[in-house]
Amino acid sequence: MPTSSLTPSNARQRRAPDAPVPPRVADQPVLGVPLALTDYEKTLDWIDAMAGSGSRGYVCVAAVHTVMAFQEDPELREAVLGSDLTVPDGQPLVWAMNALGHDLPSRVYGPELMDRACARGAETGMRFYLYGGRNQGALVQLALNLRRRHPGLKIVGGYAPPFRNLSAEEEAWVVEDINRSGADVVWVGIGVPKQEKWMARMRGRLTAPVLVGVGAAFDFHAGLQPQAPDWMQHFGLEWAYRLAHEPRRLFKRYARYNPLFVTGFARQYLRHRRALNRG
Repeated sequence: MPTSSLTPSNARQRRAPDAPVPPRVADQPVLGVPLALTDYEKTLDWIDAMAGSGSRGYVCVAAVHTVMAFQEDPELREAVLGSDLTVPDGQPLVWAMNALGHDLPSRVYGPELMDRACARGAETGMRFYLYGGRNQGALVQLALNLRRRHPGLKIVGGYAPPFRNLSAEEEAWVVEDINRSGADVVWVGIGVPKQEKWMARMRGRLTAPVLVGVGAAFDFHAGLQPQAPDWMQHFGLEWAYRLAHEPRRLFKRYARYNPLFVTGFARQYLRHRRALNRG
């Protein structure tokens, strides 16, 4: 049976709930995906409120890839629609939401959300569990980097699952390990659509108040993969940077989904304009 090399032997039990359940965040559907009208601080406040109240929920971090795969994969669609919060990770999604009448200042980028949560957690004592990564060595490096960047950060466990379906026995061990850790938040980095489906399926078995799927954030923060420069991210060109670094893995995804997103959203925008004109 696997062991969690990140779990300290003195992990504390979860504190008793002492805060109200946070209200549901308003959203704007883009091609059917309900994207939250939120920013980094509001998202972190929502996570804190969920942990403080002892409620249970999960957060999807959606890029264009998620929105387009949502159109074709019924299980992913069910998982995203079942989430308590789906934040706009991709800059094109923020542009789309603003074109529909909103004024979001920025996206809620998964790696940045995770880093800001670690900074806040180092101050508040929030306890984190890391589920994902290329292998256990990469996961240990991720935890080391996060602890160095945020002294005092409480990472109470972690597990890098194999690239296959877990057996019932392995899955039961994962549930026991996460629940025993007393984590407030489980960060899930196993990629779209696996992480969304995993969170939806495991939500009822885990006692951690919040699960957050952040995909490539694990590789970025572990130093295994570079992030696009800020200017490319600002102009919505992160996909081009990642394509240049991983052409074999990403070419088919971007060549297919990017044009489909543009045409699909163009139809939604035209319907939106016609509705405004009629009104």
